[in-house]
Amino acid sequence: MKYEKHIFICANQKGEGKTCCGQDRGLELVDKFREVLKENGLQGKVRAQRAGCLDECKNGPSLVIYPEGTYYGKVTPDRVEEIVKTHILENKIVKDLELTFEKE
Repeated sequence: MKYEKHIFICANQKGEGKTCCGQDRGLELVDKFREVLKENGLQGKVRAQRAGCLDECKNGPSLVIYPEGTYYGKVTPDRVEEIVKTHILENKIVKDLELTFEKE
């Protein structure tokens, strides 16, 4: 695997009046993640990038971290440092932001 972890952040635009993560809010998170990853010396080990719709609009802004496949919702820039410290560096889930899904 090229990266130890890969963070996909929704930056999808659905149009005016529709609930979604949105390009502005998503790209703000991408920039913040990149800044915090750099501060922690994680460039080349962890990649943060924008993604299309993650189909979690009601929980946006949302993101998913691989290889675990952990989804987070209602993420704001002030929570990025916590996600990097807890999930990326300590391999623990930030429980209050985690989105869980029923298995079919």
